[in-house]
Amino acid sequence: MNESPRVLIDPDDEIDGLVVLTLNRPEKKNALDRQMVDALHQALEPLESDSSVRCLIFRGAGDSFVAGADIAQLRERRAADAHEGVNQKIFRRIAEFPAPTIAAIQGWALGGGCELAIACDLRICSEDARFGQPEVALGIIPAAGGTHRLARLIGLGHARELIFTGRIIDAEEALRLGLVNRVAAPQQWFHEAQKLARKICKNAPGAVRLAKSAVNQAADLDEEGRDQLECDSQAICFESAEKLERMTAFLEKKRKK
Repeated sequence: MNESPRVLIDPDDEIDGLVVLTLNRPEKKNALDRQMVDALHQALEPLESDSSVRCLIFRGAGDSFVAGADIAQLRERRAADAHEGVNQKIFRRIAEFPAPTIAAIQGWALGGGCELAIACDLRICSEDARFGQPEVALGIIPAAGGTHRLARLIGLGHARELIFTGRIIDAEEALRLGLVNRVAAPQQWFHEAQKLARKICKNAPGAVRLAKSAVNQAADLDEEGRDQLECDSQAICFESAEKLERMTAFLEKKRKK
């Protein structure tokens, strides 16, 4: 019997430019195994070069986002596997995706699931969502971006506490710490993610992509480098057709009032 695909790819019928990637292993609460990682790479490859894609939403099938990595597979991994950086590479690819990405989270987002969520640009979660980096309880560390992305997102003190204790937090605390952008009712979490994506997709796609690139690169540059990056990105915008078209439309609309 053929297994269901690990990742489902669906262009949103209502929002032009939005693509939804569903992690599809609901019987295991979408635990991240090697097959799912490979499927994510395959899904992202054509989307990265598709300029019509303005936003990606990642969601989980069933009642969870991603409950963690597949422990049965993790138990068998050795030093060479750690240096291969299986999960690290896919989450870096998600973080570097040219267009904005949104994690739409319900249920569990633990371990690799939390790391996947924080690799995305934005996070919308349901009131029933739960987050954590409990790796140390299993004798490993959050080594797929958790030790540095979590700290940048919520600050060193909070990140250290969550990583060192493995404590699981609820949606309310995740919002307070800045781990998520918004919390929605259990029936509305995906709708809220779509609303956010709709606002992104209405904007000039070239400018949005350049803004994301500048934000992502800024952390690795000094002040002079950040200023130069902004100038270089703005120079591209100033020469673009979309800037001329959108500013002309704005001025004409204002003139008619």
